[in-house]
Amino acid sequence: MENRKLKIRRMVAGEKNILENIALVLLAFYPLRHIAWGLDLWDTGYNYANFQYMGTEHMDPMWLFSTYLANAAGNLLTRLPNGGTLLGMNLYTGLFAGVLGLVGYFFCTRALRIPRPLAFAGEFAALSLCWCPTALLYNYLTYILFLGCAVLLYYGLVKEKRGCLIAAGACLGTNVLVRFSNLPEMAMIAAVWAYDVILWTEERNAARSGVQGAGKPGFWRRLFSHTGWCLLGYVSALGVLLGWIQLRYGLDEYAAGIARLFSMTDNATDYKPAAMLMGLIGVYVENLYWVARIFVIIAGGLAVFAAAGFVEGLLDRGGKIMRMAAQAVHVAIRVLWGAVCIAMLWWLYARKFCSFMYYTYDSMLRPGVLFLMLAMFIAVIRIFHRKSPREEKLISGMVILIIFLTSLGSNNNVYPSLNNLFIAAPYTLWESWRFVRDVKDKKFRHNITLASFPVKGILIAFLAMCLFQFGLFGAGFSFAEATGVQDVSARVENNEVLKNIGMSPQKAQWMTEIGSYVEENGLRGREVILYGNIPALSYYLQMPSAFNPWSCLDSFSRGAMEEALEEVSAGMWGEEAPGEASDGSFEETPGEVSAEIDKKEAPVIIMDWEYVLYLEEGTAALEAAGIDERRRNKIAEDEKLLLLRDFMERWGYRQTFENGKFYVYRSIPGED
Repeated sequence: MENRKLKIRRMVAGEKNILENIALVLLAFYPLRHIAWGLDLWDTGYNYANFQYMGTEHMDPMWLFSTYLANAAGNLLTRLPNGGTLLGMNLYTGLFAGVLGLVGYFFCTRALRIPRPLAFAGEFAALSLCWCPTALLYNYLTYILFLGCAVLLYYGLVKEKRGCLIAAGACLGTNVLVRFSNLPEMAMIAAVWAYDVILWTEERNAARSGVQGAGKPGFWRRLFSHTGWCLLGYVSALGVLLGWIQLRYGLDEYAAGIARLFSMTDNATDYKPAAMLMGLIGVYVENLYWVARIFVIIAGGLAVFAAAGFVEGLLDRGGKIMRMAAQAVHVAIRVLWGAVCIAMLWWLYARKFCSFMYYTYDSMLRPGVLFLMLAMFIAVIRIFHRKSPREEKLISGMVILIIFLTSLGSNNNVYPSLNNLFIAAPYTLWESWRFVRDVKDKKFRHNITLASFPVKGILIAFLAMCLFQFGLFGAGFSFAEATGVQDVSARVENNEVLKNIGMSPQKAQWMTEIGSYVEENGLRGREVILYGNIPALSYYLQMPSAFNPWSCLDSFSRGAMEEALEEVSAGMWGEEAPGEASDGSFEETPGEVSAEIDKKEAPVIIMDWEYVLYLEEGTAALEAAGIDERRRNKIAEDEKLLLLRDFMERWGYRQTFENGKFYVYRSIPGED
């Protein structure tokens, strides 16, 4: 009998291991589901261009130094097999998201003891919500180091391992070089201080109660010790990395780039700290509309269940028939509440709380925001619940900090937090499951009962909706120009970088046409000035940018643009252009100027169609083309566009190609 039981246990354990291994494979490779899906003319190719052409020669120093380690890591990836293709780079960067899922799963199952199915469901939901292209390594490396910090802090505090505390600090110090706006992550030290307060409170209460073996509270000693080890790791990592930058570029270059980062808020007002914070808070305040209505439904359910409980109590006092009636009331009210929960979901969908168009953010945004609010609400309850173990209070505090800090330093409101739920999602499902499993009805006098069933029913319905929406969003969404891809039926055949990438027929036509022009004219490898929301062309056409490939952004100031164009001119001619007199007048014909320019390989200029249309025909043409008023005004007030126009006129540029989307300008020798 004992041998049989042992065999059964081994079989069950073996099956669990097989299932877990399958789950791990899914988490590791699930982020690769869309690596050949869609062509993004914005962020994806822009970041890959920065990786390939990393350095001050082809990059904006502000961007180079503010995301230095992300660019360095990306540059290493470009050297791997197929690292020169979009498909290959999507594969390599996609594995970073898989690392997040795996680390989160192991931490949740091994350290937090979250049941494996719940941990898997949470990590799968977190990966499904990764809307951000994996090409943005400054995000995914940030999340990896942030997650590493949380894991190491947990072990360092719970197990009293100073090495883990030092390593946790090193993660955050390193993160500053991954993305400079990660500085607010220093606030994770609040988790250390809070945990020390919890320990001190427990020790003090134990000492007062005369518990045998209770140690003397040592709050300040422990606080300074924990803080000091974390600070040592932080400063050491930061010092080593800054030392490398000093050797490689010089700290004066780094300081100048970071200074530009701070000054960009003069133009990009959405990056001002107040604007970012108010935008973040505003999203939560806006979604209180839905929270309030869900709470009204729950309050109504509590009242109905209280009345039903009172009736059940009265009926239970009678005979057999009365007791049967009480049982019928008990069952009927729960069936009725199940119908109410389903009706609530129908109402949410009917009121456009979320959509079934899973290639848009609308399918997950509001459920995602309420999921964040639920996670933080649960965490606050567990922190202040007197029966919560100190370890649970610690991880609850970390969940709040991670959700809040992830979105600081970004102008994307709560979207970064939705992209970083690798602890929060499993934690929320785990705590919800414990609530459903453990919380019982609370009885008061006069047969009045505070039932838990209404809350459990609404909670289960909402979480089921979230998992459904998140899963289908993950299956249907692939980022392209800040929205989702809908058509991937076409391919580009004449561009090795874009080989095997599915895209819309229109984009395929655009890229095929301009790709043919670039190849026929031997422009691959030539420097390019890109203007408009087409920065990815630098990577897709293999043409390094003369300065910032996304120079139309507000974060790239007029002064920076003017300085960059002057440097380009100086690189072509020195201090003065040929034929340009000291008073700024030209002494030679445009044809003669163009002939000289070609010898110096003047950068090719490629512009987005909106800007060309404005330069040629004005704002009326933009309006006729269907450009909205806000966009028209932005283009009309763009001083950098006028600088570029003057540069083109000064150096004799002419349009040599257009396909309705991209307009190419070059200096051709001998043409007047």
